[in-house]
Amino acid sequence: MRTLLPAASAALALTVPLAAQDAAKPAAPAPSEIVAAAPRADWTPIPAEDLLVMTLAPDADGKPRQVVIQLIPAPFSQGWVHNIRLLARAKWYDGISVNRVQDNYVTQWGDPNYDNPEATGKPKPLPQGLKVMTQAEYAAPASIICCDINGNHNIPKQGWWPRSDHFRLRDSYSQNPGILNGFPAAHDRTSVWPTHCYGMVGVGRNYSPDTGSGAELYTVIGHAPRHLDRNIALVGRVVEGMQFLSSLPRGSGDLGFYTAAEADKRTPILTVRVASDLPPAEQPKFEYLSTESGTFAAYAEAIANRRDPFFIVPAGGADICNIKVPVRRVVAGQ
Repeated sequence: MRTLLPAASAALALTVPLAAQDAAKPAAPAPSEIVAAAPRADWTPIPAEDLLVMTLAPDADGKPRQVVIQLIPAPFSQGWVHNIRLLARAKWYDGISVNRVQDNYVTQWGDPNYDNPEATGKPKPLPQGLKVMTQAEYAAPASIICCDINGNHNIPKQGWWPRSDHFRLRDSYSQNPGILNGFPAAHDRTSVWPTHCYGMVGVGRNYSPDTGSGAELYTVIGHAPRHLDRNIALVGRVVEGMQFLSSLPRGSGDLGFYTAAEADKRTPILTVRVASDLPPAEQPKFEYLSTESGTFAAYAEAIANRRDPFFIVPAGGADICNIKVPVRRVVAGQ
């Protein structure tokens, strides 16, 4: 007589070998684990001249709040970057405040008496030597990243990632998203431009043809407002202290500006300094993971197809704002 196993026992007999096989498989590393294992040679230093150190007033518990911003390198927005360094070195930013916090959009800071619906006094005079830019400078010529005289974008120049079709980014706003010199960007046949991802820093402006001077700045604190791409100047990204800007109280006025009754919600900005102007011992040092490295390629692929234990179904892709270039502070002895 043939002996039949109970259903539960049969299922167990089938699953035990499968479980044993699964246990034998090495767990795929998470993106953070890939970055943590990156060799020293894969990291690119950020020049101190490209770092802004912004000190906010202490929080309600008296704890210090410092934000570090990396200014965007050439070819993007260099007229505005010039102005921002000039304003910082003139100490113009000292004593301004955060005047607007719009939920799921931006935190904006500047002179509370300049173009502010709730202004109560005269605006601060701007220093001499500021450049005036045109809206054409929101983007750069595509020739800086491509390729041959026929405009073949399938062979990008050094500095652009991805360098081939082996990794395709998803994007609803452009056909060719990527990363240029560590910053998220996109391009078409004629131009290349930085993209509005979380933590990016831009220049507040009035209606066109005004392009803003850099006296008013904002950072993205919500879902990427990509409709702003090529409509406003992006000048950098927050590399440390983002939590201090994203968690501020929201304004109830138009566009998230604080009303007259909410003046106490404005966060004072004590100082803004170019890091290279600080004493050597006080200069923060940061570096980013080179997009030319094998580590970055593995990191990007792991984000697009998560296979570490928590995940069930790999996404099969990622958009440009998901592939955030890792940035780390350099500590003594690292």
